[in-house]
Amino acid sequence: MRRAALLVWGSLSLALVSSSRLAAQEADWSKIEIKAEKVAGNVYMLYGVGGFAGGNIGVSVGDDGIVLVDDEFEALVPKIEAALRGISDKPVRFVLNTHFHGDHTHGNKVFGLKSTIVAHDNVRKRLAANDKFDNKPGTPTPRQALPIITFDSKVSVNLNGEEIRGIHFPAGHTDGDTVVFFTQSKVVHMGDDFFNGTFPFIDLEAGGSAKGYVAAVEKVLSELPDDVKIIPGHGGLATKADLQAFAAMMRETTAIVEKGIQAGETLEQMQRAKVLAAYDAKWGGGFMKSEGFIAEIYNSLKGVAKNPS
Repeated sequence: MRRAALLVWGSLSLALVSSSRLAAQEADWSKIEIKAEKVAGNVYMLYGVGGFAGGNIGVSVGDDGIVLVDDEFEALVPKIEAALRGISDKPVRFVLNTHFHGDHTHGNKVFGLKSTIVAHDNVRKRLAANDKFDNKPGTPTPRQALPIITFDSKVSVNLNGEEIRGIHFPAGHTDGDTVVFFTQSKVVHMGDDFFNGTFPFIDLEAGGSAKGYVAAVEKVLSELPDDVKIIPGHGGLATKADLQAFAAMMRETTAIVEKGIQAGETLEQMQRAKVLAAYDAKWGGGFMKSEGFIAEIYNSLKGVAKNPS
């Protein structure tokens, strides 16, 4: 199953994902394949198998051209373009970044030379402030990889017969998260506000928070029809029921850690007690294990903007 292929993350360090950098020597890009999966309406999902390819890509295709939601790593752009040619001969006109992490944005370096990049204000700010692009100290983000169009709360791209609407959800995975609604196709791309089948990474050092994450997922759920198709930032194509299960896990685990804090328990005590052990079988198969997830929630609730090491 492709979910199993995507959960190869266990071999990757948390630091890799938290900084969204992948040094060239750590990746064998030749082993990664980019696959296309029809979702609904005009929308496809591109995903990688054979290694860590980055976040899932949403694709709108039609006579007006292609709109991408996220674009993974620069080294994979030729494979992304080959997968796109299998579903459309039109050019990529827009790229909408769901947040600033490199496994969702470093393809901007190539696509930004020929497409218009759109993102939340904070995504541009964080990319512009980065001086370690592609994990190379002293290397700023290339100018063409920066979003040209930015927004505060929402943005719309009207192509291929539908409104592709991006809504900013603050303080979830990061402070620049955008959830993208393909309004006619009844498809939603959640970015990293949804890790399907695994504990999520919450980037506390980039403005993310546990309660903000829960609030974002619950707000999106309240607006979704039952037959919606959901593209997660990582993991397999999902249904509303999958997102509901993820939301329940987030609420329950956050409440467990919060109760421990109120009882005066330390982070180390909760980790030793394995307070989230009941969730491991279903949600602990990714790179984020329950011990690290406890630390994420604990630090967030304590107001400590530090990612677990």
